[in-house]
Amino acid sequence: MSTAPHRTSTQHTLSVLVENKPGVLARIASLFSRRAFNIHSLAVGPTEHAEISRMTIVVDVEGTPLEQVTKQLNKLVEVIKIVELDPEASVNRELVLVKVSATAANRGEVLDTVQLFRAKVIDVAPDAITIQITGNSGKIRDFLTVLEPFGIRELVQSGMVAIGRGSRSISERTQRPVPVPVRSAAG
Repeated sequence: MSTAPHRTSTQHTLSVLVENKPGVLARIASLFSRRAFNIHSLAVGPTEHAEISRMTIVVDVEGTPLEQVTKQLNKLVEVIKIVELDPEASVNRELVLVKVSATAANRGEVLDTVQLFRAKVIDVAPDAITIQITGNSGKIRDFLTVLEPFGIRELVQSGMVAIGRGSRSISERTQRPVPVPVRSAAG
């Protein structure tokens, strides 16, 4: 009896150029939701072109269904281009703000940890320090593990943003032209 190999879920990072219009984020997120894919991270922001936004989506899927989702994404009118970023050929970063207990007894150790990880203190209170750190998920995870014994009071983390290495740009070769808003002579 032949058995198919067991597939494990993997993380994929998609860089998606979309028209900068209301409702686009909701349409794309619902597409993933309808297919029961877990979005691990989602970051959206402007690009070098005011009419285009860039989404960085980290999704947990198996290899075959990812193809189906990208085909469905490409059918959305507002989607301009989708690229799966290879972890070896891209740079990714996350931002974390973390509030840590810092007493007179352990404040020096907390500050040493901040310096070791090249983080930055952004707020100081008598019994706490708020720290900003940027980096890849491994650096962030390691930093939080070291801070845990001091007492993490509060934490907020952005989604991952990623960009391909080298000089080539995702927007150099778009699949279709982006419509330019027509302005009337009266306004």
